[in-house]
Amino acid sequence: MIPKNYQPVAGLLAGRNILITGASSGLGRALCIEAARAGACVILCGRSAAKLEPVYDQIMALGAPTPAIAVLDLATATAVEYDALARVIGEEFGRLDGLVHAAGLLGDRTPLEHYDVPTWCKVLHVNLTAPFILTQVLLPALRRSADASVIFVSSGVVKQVRPFWGAYAVAKSGLEAVRGLLYEEVEGEKNIRVNSINPGRMRTAMRAAAYPAEDPNSLPTPESVSGPFLYVLSGLGSKINGQFLEAQ
Repeated sequence: MIPKNYQPVAGLLAGRNILITGASSGLGRALCIEAARAGACVILCGRSAAKLEPVYDQIMALGAPTPAIAVLDLATATAVEYDALARVIGEEFGRLDGLVHAAGLLGDRTPLEHYDVPTWCKVLHVNLTAPFILTQVLLPALRRSADASVIFVSSGVVKQVRPFWGAYAVAKSGLEAVRGLLYEEVEGEKNIRVNSINPGRMRTAMRAAAYPAEDPNSLPTPESVSGPFLYVLSGLGSKINGQFLEAQ
């Protein structure tokens, strides 16, 4: 298991190519920066190049390996765009050692009776269908790694049903099913690990939207909960597979 209060050591992810979605803000941004600080070559995946460029610049300022930018809008991306991303990764990097699905969409906090149907469909697509598609097209690159780690960012809502969490709760529960299915289906491939991690309460825009009355300063920063993610992405996590993990 992950050591309590684990702090990454220098060079933990050296030589690893890791793609992280939702890279422009929140947990995704924090993971990109901390993974780069630990030596990884990070592929910053998000829907806006303009929002990814400051993350790129911050990583470069660290003296970390040069990152790459992969623009992909999970809400609207077509099969052609997914295939193009997979092709570029294969051509430019050869293999993928880590894939973190950190992008997410909260949607409405409202009773099912009144939930807006188009919003429901969009939240399910971004939070559930898109991670499935991206994992599917990147499996060939993951298979070329000697030790590939796939991480689905989960939530406490999958462990306890909570009213008014709507499509977000349904999508995250579905993502746990995807994680379980993929783990079983690649179990014979010892070089691919599949886990999910619940980061817990964090000081993010999504958390503020879900709990507007909450004092953000009372919450841990995304950077402070990044350690368990980096542990599972690294060789130290080689025995951790098929699990739902808590970062806090």
